[in-house]
Amino acid sequence: MAYRGFYAIPDLTTKDGRHTNALMGFIRMMLQLKSAWKPTHWAAAFDGGRPEERMAALETYKAQRAPMPDPLKEQIPYINEYLEAAGVPSFRLDRQEADDVMATLAVRAAEEGASVYMATSDKDMYQIVSDRICVVSPAKEMVCMGPEEVVTKTGVRPDQMVDYQALIGDAVDNINGLPGVGPKTAAKWLKEYGTLDEILKHAAEIQPARFRGVLAQHEPTVRRNTGLMKLRTDLNVSLNWEDLAVREGDRSRLVSFFSKYELHSLSRMVQGELGL
Repeated sequence: MAYRGFYAIPDLTTKDGRHTNALMGFIRMMLQLKSAWKPTHWAAAFDGGRPEERMAALETYKAQRAPMPDPLKEQIPYINEYLEAAGVPSFRLDRQEADDVMATLAVRAAEEGASVYMATSDKDMYQIVSDRICVVSPAKEMVCMGPEEVVTKTGVRPDQMVDYQALIGDAVDNINGLPGVGPKTAAKWLKEYGTLDEILKHAAEIQPARFRGVLAQHEPTVRRNTGLMKLRTDLNVSLNWEDLAVREGDRSRLVSFFSKYELHSLSRMVQGELGL
């Protein structure tokens, strides 16, 4: 959400030169999500670095990604300051990715009977979608992507997503898939054989025939990929419902915060909502 805001709202600064475009975009999306889905509990997850186990499996994991732009990096503390003032809990675990933090919270909450809405545009999260967990876009039309919607979009079920991504790879994370295999071929194989294990067992009869040798040759790669793609849901994250409850936030802190960063439209809106 911070990245989205940063690139969607260019050249927004305070009079003294502090960048606020990512901050503005982030807050707008938070307010839109709150209005659209009316959550009873919520939390934000942040990256804490690349996990050691993924780096050990693939030294170049996400290595091609450009560093966070300095004007965006400058705004991360502002975003944290906003979350504190608004009473929104956040999580950042050292050397753990936000996806794994989110997945851990989502699965744990669903196990305790909650309906979970994950605000993200990351397709990696499709693998934990269920009858209790869906994905919603933080910035586009407010659609809840459940299991049926994942199948419609990708051609595979949520429980097949790890195998699907292992086959096609993920350029965003610098993970090579099976050479020549795209989404349609991977979905076709999984529809026919069900799992990656079964696809590999039937490599000698796979269609198109040109992939038979490729499958055998690159089996170590796709098996490695499953470990890279599979989200962790066992992180040491506390799911305390009281702490995660949606709150009104500190009125005076919010007004002061918006004034400090010259976000006057947000200040007027929040003051109106609070009756100030």
